[in-house]
Amino acid sequence: MTRKYKDELLKFSFIVPALLFFCLVVVFPFFRGVNIAFTNWNGIDMSYDYVGLHNLKLLFTDTELLNPIKNTLFFAIFTTVFINVIGLGLAVALNTKFPGVNLLKSFIFMPMVISLVLAAIIWRYIYSDIFPTIFHTDGGLLGNPTTVMLGISIISVWKEVGLAMVIYYAGLQTIPKDMYESAHIDGAGSWTQFSKITVPLLMPAFTYCIPLWIGTGLRQFDYPMVATKGGPGTSSETLAMYVYNYEFPYFKAGYGQMAALMLFFFILIVTVFVTNYFRRREVEY
Repeated sequence: MTRKYKDELLKFSFIVPALLFFCLVVVFPFFRGVNIAFTNWNGIDMSYDYVGLHNLKLLFTDTELLNPIKNTLFFAIFTTVFINVIGLGLAVALNTKFPGVNLLKSFIFMPMVISLVLAAIIWRYIYSDIFPTIFHTDGGLLGNPTTVMLGISIISVWKEVGLAMVIYYAGLQTIPKDMYESAHIDGAGSWTQFSKITVPLLMPAFTYCIPLWIGTGLRQFDYPMVATKGGPGTSSETLAMYVYNYEFPYFKAGYGQMAALMLFFFILIVTVFVTNYFRRREVEY
């Protein structure tokens, strides 16, 4: 064996433990879950029967699935739009030097390092005690079935917009300053520079951020679980919570796995499509 192959084998050996761990906690459970999706397993008994596509038929005829779909799509669209728009706006606004700019960026990013549980407690207090006093309403956003998803989405935007700001700010640092100087000399205004220089050259950041938050929104579980546990009633139940409820409290693991499988493929298709859409629009400079 030549020295080259020995070196390559040595390098590969360093990632073997990680690959084994990945297979153990991701690959094996995934294929095990695919198998369970075609059974009537309740999640407890050692035995189960294969039911073919029966779980899939039940899934597509379940009218109770419409509310989690609506909530998930609302959350994914709302958070993706506002996190990226506000994050980009903050990055552009703070891409300059003035006293306290670094402190301000740290302050904006701070919610990202706060635990989700603490963030939910903070906003439950704001919604229940501060909002009713200011707007003279009862129950706050989280206590109203028609506004609960808006309230949960706002928590997510507040907590994660700092991360989007950091990513876009890092992207702005890669854009050559002489491009803006040349455009300014040619008479281009601020909006023209932003739309013709900043946005096209930030496409790699868009390629990362937008699919990230779309995928996160479509598989959202933690925000509604911590903030409302799916309430009031089931008015804030998402698709991920729908899967969880059938897996554990309802003890219909086979049906829950089929729902999880369909959710996985839906997220995969959407995120791959969106990623390729933005990647084709990246430009070199």
